[in-house]
Amino acid sequence: MSSVPSEANLHKEVMAKAEAEGVKFVNLQFTDVTGIVKSVTVPIDQLPDALENGKWFDGSSIEGFARIAESDMFLKLDPTTFSVIPWERGDDTTARVICWVYTPKGEPFAGDPRFVLKRAMDEAAELGLVYNTGPELEFFLFKTDDHGKMVALPHDSAGYFDLSTDLAAQVRKEMVNALNGMGIQVETSHHEVAMGQHEIDFQYDNALKSADNAVTLRYTLKAVAQAHGLHATFMPKPIFGINGSGMHVHQSLTTIDSGKNAFADSDDEYGLSDLAKHFIAGQLYHARGMSAVLAPLVNSYKRLVPGYEAPVYISWARVNRSALIRVPQAHKGNTQATRLELRCPDPSCNPYLAFAVMLRAGLDGIKRQIELPAPVEENLYHFDAAELKKRSVRTLPGSLAEALDELQRDEIVQDALGEHVYSRFVDAKRQEWDEYRMYVSGWEIDRYLEIY
Repeated sequence: MSSVPSEANLHKEVMAKAEAEGVKFVNLQFTDVTGIVKSVTVPIDQLPDALENGKWFDGSSIEGFARIAESDMFLKLDPTTFSVIPWERGDDTTARVICWVYTPKGEPFAGDPRFVLKRAMDEAAELGLVYNTGPELEFFLFKTDDHGKMVALPHDSAGYFDLSTDLAAQVRKEMVNALNGMGIQVETSHHEVAMGQHEIDFQYDNALKSADNAVTLRYTLKAVAQAHGLHATFMPKPIFGINGSGMHVHQSLTTIDSGKNAFADSDDEYGLSDLAKHFIAGQLYHARGMSAVLAPLVNSYKRLVPGYEAPVYISWARVNRSALIRVPQAHKGNTQATRLELRCPDPSCNPYLAFAVMLRAGLDGIKRQIELPAPVEENLYHFDAAELKKRSVRTLPGSLAEALDELQRDEIVQDALGEHVYSRFVDAKRQEWDEYRMYVSGWEIDRYLEIY
């Protein structure tokens, strides 16, 4: 029977790895409420003390963190996340460790997105369940000019799953190597539907590790692209008229005691247990309330429109990719592979917060035994308003402002975030919407200036 390594042994393992790799600096990493990566860098001789006692920092300037009067916080290192950064090897070899954020009183900080997800997973654990996710992050590679400034032009003109021999194909391979070097096991990489668009998928795992990996993937891909004179962007809709970038999330619940897939029932038409059906029903019920967290930018709602494979209709199905939740076909007899795919999140979201609200929405469906509506296998994009109403199919919010209104009506999603994160998230996003609302765009100049 295997035992969990003690904290002291984990610290020794980290120091041994650091010495073997010739590490000179360590980035102590965390994210703000919006999902932007932050870090405090320490020289290697400070790492033993940081592992033992944490590291103080000023949180007053971090989005959604402390007010000036309560700015002192400290980082508690998670030694299991130690990894050497592949593109920072050399004379100043640098590693990273992902951290928890704590208050001066030694309590987990309510504004730490990683803690928000852990709290939701603890609730699942009380029911004897582990939440597993597999996010699929799409991204674009854009050209840069001679000064390194991004030019909004896709690097290639290939299409879905095209086998290309241009620079982007080589860059993707280097991205995969860099991710593997960061301890992320990549399963597939390929060109996506739009020109210049790509996808790299990594191994399915518990939601906390998957969120760590999603955050790591974003800055890893940006670093590799930059080394080749390219810019990797996870902006949901960077180019008008072509597909945007999504972050479809595969999900399942497994039992803590046996490790069995709690979503699976081989006797069911869809291979789904009653628990899975209630979980889907919970996510459909809270879909509008979750939207601001899963699709958090003004730009997100320019992707969530009919006609570009982006789901806007709150429904579920087996093969219908216009539905919000899809049940992928598992290999016959492999019930462990049973999972759900939520298709509305985009890669600009904070994965910790996204997974937390997705889990809490699903658990609400389980606890309240919410009844799952009938699946819709027809192409919803062909339905008119009358047919959608007849089928009781709602749509996602059409703008960030509408999504924030829905969030402010959904107590379960608010509770999943916690009062601290919820209030600061809404404040930041209302400000973003107000700035957008007042901005005069090029489209408006082209449309109105000469006419009026």
